[in-house]
Amino acid sequence: MNRIILVYGSITGAVIIGSMMLGIWAASSGANSFFASEAIGYSIMIIGFSMIFVATKNYRDQELGGVIKFKTALKVGLGISLIAGVVYVLAWEVNLYATDYAFIQEYTDSIIEKTRESGASETELNETIQKMEEMKANYGNPLYRLPITFTEIFPVGLLFSLVSAGLFSVFPNFLKSEELTTQPE
Repeated sequence: MNRIILVYGSITGAVIIGSMMLGIWAASSGANSFFASEAIGYSIMIIGFSMIFVATKNYRDQELGGVIKFKTALKVGLGISLIAGVVYVLAWEVNLYATDYAFIQEYTDSIIEKTRESGASETELNETIQKMEEMKANYGNPLYRLPITFTEIFPVGLLFSLVSAGLFSVFPNFLKSEELTTQPE
């Protein structure tokens, strides 16, 4: 099980990180915000975490003779999610370091600018500026930033793990290979 988790967790992390880096590169090259949007980010996570289904199926079919229990399938999915989450956090930290931690300044500046453009009152603008200053201070602390970054990705993996474990344990023939479903004559 550990080998499957490491292999598929690394693949999942690489897919998500590769796509994330492509989006960052596109945004820094002047591409529109399509690649940088949250919807695209979570869509990429969904594509990456689809590997949980593949890994669970392969583990069930190749290692367990075609039957997997909910708890075992959940362990596979959570292991993959954990590895992918750690890869994601490490890659984000490398990106932050390589860009001299510019992300949080750019992010908070954009929030302040949007507030200003929305016609907010001076009081509302000052409140937003104060909140953004607090956010920058918090984000500078790795004990705050690392768990926040991890929670961007892990809940998606948890959801996929639960769905995958449910499907493969409740429906034993779900995506079963033909050679495992044919009975010898």
